[in-house]
Amino acid sequence: VEGLGKGTVDTAIGTHRLIQKDVQFKDLGLVIIDEEQRFGVAHKEAFKRMRATVDVLTLTATPIPRTLHMALMGARDMSTIDTPPKDRLPVETEVVQFDEEVIVSAVLREIDRGGQVFFVHNRVETIDAMAAHIARLLPGIRLAVAHGQMHERALERVMLDFIDRKFDVLISTMIVESGLDIPNVNTIIVNRADTFGLAQLYQLRGRVGRSRHRAYAYLLVPRGQRLTDIQRKRLRTIVEFTELGSGLKVAMRDLEIRGVGNILGPEQSGYIAEVGFDLYGKLLEEAVKELKGEPVEVRAETRIETDIPAYLPDTYVEDDRQRVIFYKRLVETRKSEEIRELAREIEDRYGALPDVARNLLDFQEIKLLAAASGMERVVIKRALVLLEGQRDQRLPKRAFENMVKRGIEMELVSGDRVGIRLAKPPEAPADRLAAARKVLNAALEV
Repeated sequence: VEGLGKGTVDTAIGTHRLIQKDVQFKDLGLVIIDEEQRFGVAHKEAFKRMRATVDVLTLTATPIPRTLHMALMGARDMSTIDTPPKDRLPVETEVVQFDEEVIVSAVLREIDRGGQVFFVHNRVETIDAMAAHIARLLPGIRLAVAHGQMHERALERVMLDFIDRKFDVLISTMIVESGLDIPNVNTIIVNRADTFGLAQLYQLRGRVGRSRHRAYAYLLVPRGQRLTDIQRKRLRTIVEFTELGSGLKVAMRDLEIRGVGNILGPEQSGYIAEVGFDLYGKLLEEAVKELKGEPVEVRAETRIETDIPAYLPDTYVEDDRQRVIFYKRLVETRKSEEIRELAREIEDRYGALPDVARNLLDFQEIKLLAAASGMERVVIKRALVLLEGQRDQRLPKRAFENMVKRGIEMELVSGDRVGIRLAKPPEAPADRLAAARKVLNAALEV
């Protein structure tokens, strides 16, 4: 600590001890945080308070939602290492109800091939009782118990003995989550897996499969107990992403499940309640671009008012989450071709588009055309097609000439805005949408 303050120590490798108040750095330039998911926002920001220009490199297989979101939004740079070590195999992962036969079978299979087993039971109060239960199920198997409340010397002795293969099964709490590299351990059993976070489950599974042998992970959930939606999503994700180097995919799914947190506060997960995620992300992206000196696109929002139904029916796309994804992708389109490509994708998956879904896509195309031609409001109601320009923008003369050439009968609407009312508006919804598109196309050809 004295050497850091005087500058006689160039590099310090330490735990959370490095961010305590009595540790001062003479000229801190680089902070490398390993296992970033184990640190809170206050911990990570403490180094930046020491010196504003400090560079920070965080390392993790499963970034927490807030950190991942900051990287995706451009507030941080991100690089990924997707190539696994040579000869590594994916870990076979199963979610099963607590079953003594499964436990016995898994342990004996691993021991028979000369390996060792992690059994994770994350309750110190009952870990000895669980160890006694496992001992009764597997008489003659050498067991050891390890948890963070043990004296450090005793814990160190247990871990060293386990590495030296004096024990077959290590029954422990979450202390084995990260930092352990014991190639001989190729089966892990996690009790009450439903109580763990997604990143924790991924890290635990990463404790096995560190050699050329096929590894197995068993996630035990209570028998007969109903899991919450979030618990089911977590377990489904960890089973789905078993390939090596899938930590980023797991983290992305974790972001979806838990929310992105708060870039301006200490929350590392959660949802934005006041402005909504899309607007929050848009504001953040614009702020990052502005700070980087990059041009910020200012898009004029165009309102569409209509009595024509336009939506994706739940009888057509039954999955609620998938419908929301399609709506979001449609809103993010910027070209007509992107809309048509999305339409082809939806039809390929769900069949021919119903009329109300086709109307939805047509409205988005009309909205893009209206925004490009300076329209602030488009009204398509009953037998009326009305386009209103922005207060400070008038359609050029050639726009009206183009409409006349195309045979569009219209009248100008006076007032604060210049609008166009079709003299003979069609009655059918599809024809009204086509008429609105025809007017906007004419207005754009100037």
